[in-house]
Amino acid sequence: MSEPSDYVPPKVWTWDQGGGGQFASINRPIAGPTHDKALPVGKHPLQLYSLGTPNGQKVTILLEELLVAGYSDAEYDAWLINIMAGDQFGSGFVDVNPNSKIPALVDRSGAEPVRVFESGAILVYLAEKFGAFLPKDGAARAEALSWLFWQMGSAPFLGGGFGHFYAYAPEKIEYAINRYAMEVKRQLDVLNRRLAEFEYVAGADYTVADMAIWPWYGGLVRGELYGDAATFLSVHEYEHVQRWAGQLGDRPGVRRGRMVNRRTGPLEDQLHERHDASDFDTKTADKLAAE
Repeated sequence: MSEPSDYVPPKVWTWDQGGGGQFASINRPIAGPTHDKALPVGKHPLQLYSLGTPNGQKVTILLEELLVAGYSDAEYDAWLINIMAGDQFGSGFVDVNPNSKIPALVDRSGAEPVRVFESGAILVYLAEKFGAFLPKDGAARAEALSWLFWQMGSAPFLGGGFGHFYAYAPEKIEYAINRYAMEVKRQLDVLNRRLAEFEYVAGADYTVADMAIWPWYGGLVRGELYGDAATFLSVHEYEHVQRWAGQLGDRPGVRRGRMVNRRTGPLEDQLHERHDASDFDTKTADKLAAE
């Protein structure tokens, strides 16, 4: 693997330079909708528009954990946004999230609909709405929020950096892979040291910080992201992250939440849309395929 030596950046970048890779068709240097398309609205006050990527799983894990904890008002409709088909550029979705990224939430429980975009903002909004999985004040709240926003700041290095150049880029660039592999391993070490001292990332209690971090770093150490990246990064070295990843992965709310809006992996783990708790029993992709 070596970096091409014949590339010289132009004086002014233009769109025809392209982004390359398998995601080139969904990236563009401008915002706004490309077509008119209204978003569907289901029967519940909470309407989620998402995809079962690590960022999307954060929110569905929280919603399912809320339901497991007895918060019946957390029932929700989850509509699949197919980013490869450009659903995120429809006018209705852009109205909810002008940044055209999943997930996006509309809360219709009040007199006026409330839109919330960015996964971290959605987690805080829902945690505060239901008074769960986020300490209300003091040092405990500061710790949970610090780790939540640690994840928001670190995931681009894992997904957009390491994951892109290791698994998706049209050519293997040694410098880029080494740069981001080093950073991801540093972040894993940060987590490992923290989890050597505490059961959960923010301390003794399970919080939205764990729910935000688990789909990314839990998925990584479980070998579920970027092909053989777990071997490449020697994730077995991070024993405390491994313990935490397995512990959370066994939670019913996590198991269900990671299935919602998912379009990859085993068919029995894919629930493309979720409108009722019974959908997990009747509408996973394997059951629909068998009909």
